[in-house]
Amino acid sequence: MCRHFIKMAAEVQCIFCKIIRNESPSEKIYEDENVTVIKDINPASSHHYLILPNEHIRNAKELKRENEELYDKMIATVQIIAEQQGLDIKSTRTGFHWPPFNTVHHLHLHVISPIENLSFVKQVMFRPNTPWFVNTDYVKSHLLKQ
Repeated sequence: MCRHFIKMAAEVQCIFCKIIRNESPSEKIYEDENVTVIKDINPASSHHYLILPNEHIRNAKELKRENEELYDKMIATVQIIAEQQGLDIKSTRTGFHWPPFNTVHHLHLHVISPIENLSFVKQVMFRPNTPWFVNTDYVKSHLLKQ
């Protein structure tokens, strides 16, 4: 009961939950029953989107085996966004910040393109396979171990 109450309280305060519920402004570019995609307010490149699950999950590390279908839908949304926005998939980086390196405590998948436009600082922030930014395969293997 207490755990459920804590999760509900987190959802009420979470900025991404508020965006999903249309209680806070954001530039949504796609949404369906599972995910909402918004433009990042501090883009790392000319295209920087966040794929948010509509369900409040704190971060990638907290994904469980029962979240596998939702996770797969998040990954499939990358292709939808790439086609919709005309992204070159070879010049697109996707990944998750790994706890404790989260700024917002709601799971979100970064889609950044073109990666050639990343500043030095953004190259460090979004460097794949680091302790702070992990690729989608790493997260999938982690959730399957749960």
